[in-house]
Order: sequence, then structure tokens, then C-alpha cells
Amino acid sequence: MNTSRHDEISGWLAGRLPTDWFEGPPAITIDREEIQVIGRIPAPERAEDSSEAAHAAAVAGRIKQFREDTRQRRIEIARELEHSSRRKVAWGVECEDTKTVFSNVSVPVMTRLRQPQRLILDTLVEAGVARSRSHALAWCVRLVGEHSAEWLDELRSALEEVQRVRGTGPGGSKTGDSAPPAKDATESKAD
Repeated sequence: MNTSRHDEISGWLAGRLPTDWFEGPPAITIDREEIQVIGRIPAPERAEDSSEAAHAAAVAGRIKQFREDTRQRRIEIARELEHSSRRKVAWGVECEDTKTVFSNVSVPVMTRLRQPQRLILDTLVEAGVARSRSHALAWCVRLVGEHSAEWLDELRSALEEVQRVRGTGPGGSKTGDSAPPAKDATESKAD
């Protein structure tokens, strides 16, 4: 996504979100279909004698409370943003080490795979790791995302720099799209 559009959406949300919802600014992730807003909420106080299970239940309860208490306002804000951005809005929270996304978009993605790649997916299905080839492919993408997060972050940063540089070149525009200038119709062709 264009960095200036990301900044515009982040700025709009900074002005629109209630200041008492999150501890600091939320993490905003944007792709072609969806805007995901994940904010950190305060953790419940932990009693000295509470077990790990009791504390995990308290964290889950805090997340549920936030979801219920903010539902109407989140829907209102999402509708406004969806109208202006033409993207769906998904909400989520982080509380201690727990991250919960309340709802998000699942988008079908088509791809062509050769037999060696199909065999990998079929192996995952036959082993019971995945329900279908589609589920197996989603599982593989999730696994790559988890184990290559640092590399993917580096790649995203490089892409942002390419967009910035492209926007400063000849014919550059605010959106970063720079097409070569059109040929003058009066130019003669060389035979």
C-alpha cells in the first residue's frame, strides 16, 4: 500500500478513536481488501496466589469485556472508514501475550501449482494436518509468515523505499505511479 495512504488512514483513526481504548497507538495493517486495527489494552491485575489458568481466564475476560463494551462505536467507526477507503475493517486487541482478532476478511486467492507443489499440499491433507488443498496452502503461508517475519519486514521496508524513490523520479506523482511520458504524435518514426 502507498505509504501516504497508510499515513492518511492511520491519522484519521488517531483522530477518530477514543483515547481511552488502547495503550498507545494501534497497529494498523492495510492490504487491498482490509484494514486491520489491533490495539493493546491494559492487562488485568494479577493476584499473587493466582494460577496461570486463572490469569489466562482473566485476560480472556478482559478481551471479551473490551469487545462487548466497544462494539457499537467500533461498528460506527468501521462503517465510516469502509465508506471512504472501500476496504473492510477488522478489529482486534493484544492483552499481555494474547492477540485476538474479532473478525476479519477471508479472501479466496487463485494460483496454479505444478505437481511437486500439489504433492506437498496432498501430503498435508493425507496426514491430517489440513482439511483440503486450500486449507493446506493457507497453513503453508501462515508457517512461512511465522518463520520468516524478519525477512518479510525487511522486504516490505525495501518496497516502501522503492515506492518513495519512484515517486520522486521524472513524472512522479503523489501516489508513486510514474509512467513514462507519452510520445508526441508529431514525432517521426525511424524505418
